[in-house]
Amino acid sequence: MTAVAAAASDEAIAIRDVTRVYTMGETTLRALKGVSLTVRRGESVAIMGTSGSGKSTLMNIIGCLDRPTSGSYHLLGQDVSKLSRSELAVVRGRTLGFVFQSFNLLSRTTALENVELPLLYSGTSGRDRKRRAIAALEQVGLAGRLDHRPSQLSGGQQQRVAIARALVGEPQVMLADEPTGNLDSATSIEVMAIMQGLVAHGITLVLVTHEWDIAQYLSRVVQLKDGLIVKDERQTPLIATPLTGADA
Repeated sequence: MTAVAAAASDEAIAIRDVTRVYTMGETTLRALKGVSLTVRRGESVAIMGTSGSGKSTLMNIIGCLDRPTSGSYHLLGQDVSKLSRSELAVVRGRTLGFVFQSFNLLSRTTALENVELPLLYSGTSGRDRKRRAIAALEQVGLAGRLDHRPSQLSGGQQQRVAIARALVGEPQVMLADEPTGNLDSATSIEVMAIMQGLVAHGITLVLVTHEWDIAQYLSRVVQLKDGLIVKDERQTPLIATPLTGADA
């Protein structure tokens, strides 16, 4: 393998000169103005920026929820920039996990059932579905909360269920959009401890946050302004305090 090929195979995300232009009537909005970004496999990256900076647009493109107007995007070596919406949906299901600020749990279903949902949609058999969902909940320290509904869980526990749901599909890349936005400081650190554990096991993490206190737990900070990357720095991440016990 050549040095160039080896470098490419190490890339989880490779974005080259990506623009995203939205047209609304006679108004044109250039949300991204030529962004290039490479994220290595197993790397943890914080994406930061004020409202209107382009960070949400960039995250949507990385998550295969949107397509660039121009430029290229390779995800795990596959060029996804020109795929159809149905093809992008397949890529999302096979390679990506998503965690959001608002948890997005079904209120009338248990933690176990919430985590099983992605596997239900993918046609996984009932026995395998339950086994994998239990394993994912154990991974985030909720083995004793399988039958609890969201209303019976704290905010931190609900976010851990959401992380387990993202993990159950065995993604290679985890995308987190303000995952600590609804949590207190202590609980936020526990969530970041889980995130750091995922990275330690080889998952690539891209996390949008407006909080510098959260960004310090990732190995790299990318800052956007007016549709352009204005800062891209590596750092030695702080080590988040791990969970103090199961079902904390």
